[in-house]
This record gives sequence, C-alpha cells and structure tokens, in this order.
Amino acid sequence: MNKTILLFIGGLFSSFIAVAQPADQASYYNGVDFSLTGIALKNQLITKITNTHTRDLSYNQVWDAIKICDLDPTNNDNVLLVYGWPGVTSGTNSRVRSKNKNGGGNEDWNREHTYAKSLGTPNLNTSGPGADAHHLRASDVKWNSTRGNLKFAEGSGKSGKAGSGWYPGDEWKGDIARMMMYMYLRYNTRCLPNNVGIGNANSTPDGMIDLFLKWNAEDPVSEVEIQRNNYLGKSSNSYAQGNRNPFIDNPALATKIWGGPAAQDRWGSLSTSNNQSIEFSVYPNPSANNKVYIQSSTAIDVIYVTTISGQTIQTLNHPKSESNDTYAVDNLPKGFYFIKVQTNEGQATKKVIIK
Repeated sequence: MNKTILLFIGGLFSSFIAVAQPADQASYYNGVDFSLTGIALKNQLITKITNTHTRDLSYNQVWDAIKICDLDPTNNDNVLLVYGWPGVTSGTNSRVRSKNKNGGGNEDWNREHTYAKSLGTPNLNTSGPGADAHHLRASDVKWNSTRGNLKFAEGSGKSGKAGSGWYPGDEWKGDIARMMMYMYLRYNTRCLPNNVGIGNANSTPDGMIDLFLKWNAEDPVSEVEIQRNNYLGKSSNSYAQGNRNPFIDNPALATKIWGGPAAQDRWGSLSTSNNQSIEFSVYPNPSANNKVYIQSSTAIDVIYVTTISGQTIQTLNHPKSESNDTYAVDNLPKGFYFIKVQTNEGQATKKVIIK
C-alpha cells in the first residue's frame, strides 16, 4: 500500500466527517437516535415516517404531484421517465416526456407503481400504499406495461427484462432500492422486499434482500430523488404527504439497519469509522498472508468483507469461533477492505490492509 493510496483513504474518511446534516432534515428527524443500529433504528424511522405522513393523496392527486416531483432538472417542461434509457428522447424507451403528456395512450406517460400493486400482500390497489407518491413515478405507458408486475432482478446497462425479472437500468436501480426500502418501513409486511425483488435475505435480520442493499450502495442519490423527497416531505406543498424517504436523505441508514456494502453517507455523521456500537479487533493489520483474525467478546452473527468501491466479496453467516472468541477470514487478495461485523448488540466496521 503506497503513500498515495493511504492519503486517498484518509481523504475519504475526512470527507465523511465534513458533510453536515441539512437543517431541515435535522428538524425532521428530531427525536431519532442515530446511534442505534439494526431493528432498533428501523423501528424509530418507522414511527417517524408514519407519524409525519399527514396527508393521504388520492390517486388523481398523484398526477399533479408527479408533474412537480419528477420534473427534469434541466428542462422543467418535461418529466423524467423511470426506466428510460440514457440519451433517448422519444419513443418507448425515452428518458423524458412533456409533463402534460400524461394518460393511457401510446407516447403518454402514466403512474408506475414501482412496488407493483399485485405484489403487495394484499394487493396495494390505488389508495393508501397504492397512492403513496414516494413510489409512484412517471413512466412510458408501453414500457411500464412491459415491466408489468415482474420482480426486480440483477442486470446491467439499460432497463429491460432480466431472466424472469426486470432490471430497472443502471441509472434507476438506486432509486428503486430506496423506494422499496421506504415502502417496507412504511407498510411493513404488506410490502415485503422479497415479494418485489429477486434476492437473498439470509444476511439481514428481518427480510431485507441483498439486491436492494447492493443497488443502494452502487447508485448514489440523484438530483431528482432529492427534488421528490423535498417536495413530498414539506407538508405545506399542495400535493405533499408530509413524510420523507430516509434512504434518500441518507443511503447509509440502510447499511446501519441491514448491513451489506457500505452505502453513501450524505450526512457524514453516520460513518461507521467514528460511530461503532460494538467493540472488536482485527489483526494482523496490515496482513501479509491474505488472512486476518477478528476477536470479539460478543458472538458474531455475520462478517462482511467489502472493497473500497462498496462491493461485498465475502459474507460469513454465523461463523465458527476458532478459539478465545477469535474468527478467521482468509483468501483475501491484496488491497484495502472494510471488515464489518454484526452481532445481536449492533454492528461496527474497521478498515484492513492486505499487503
């Protein structure tokens, strides 16, 4: 590991600390204890977004909300179409369309339930969760129909069918993940993650799937997501609900709750490097033999090994202690990694270098 890389790493952690939580968000989340992790933090966020959801929009009002929320930041005459292809400006795969060209005909845009109505338990219909604007997005009528009620699945590049599922596209996968996380918190078992996405929940404490955690980490928050969240969260706006999507405000909240690859920390204050809820040690560090040991006085449920780019390369579920509360992690290539451990008391992350 040369000095240039070490300086980069130091800068990375410094940048985490430098970002402050915006004043309006600090006010909104007043009373939420962000030192908590896992289900305890999840429950506090559930209470917050439920209690602040002070207006239920009708399905017709959602049209008007979308015409404001989904405006193209570069041209306010248009809305952005979820699943649209980069650079395409007309036809089924268009990324943009006139904001007033809404309806049910060809070349129109309509209201896409990103959490497909029929995948809810029971059906979400067009009121309550079926009219929650936090997951309703402008979408081309035909491309929306092509998606239908297919579950979200891994893929790459542009949106389209992926095996038996639907890949939303590289530009939209983070948006989708954060909307699905919101719907799970807001509507609980009615909007289960594994009912709408193809993934594995073995590494999370409550049914969140690895697919959405991966997408949340890989695709940072976009300008239109921020625009939507700010509008819908301000109760004085004509078509606002009053509540916010916490995972747009800070994707790292998902990591604090469910683990997985380290996601963007938009506040800086949630970085696990300075907010550890449990104690553990990693040695040797640096390591010269592609192996490290983890020592923890608390039984470890999951160990994650994540690259600096956020890719999880190892997930060890219920690892066996070798001796003296020590766990081994081997087969690590040369490089810089985050080692995250999750226990029933919380979770914490440390950095490690493999020479």
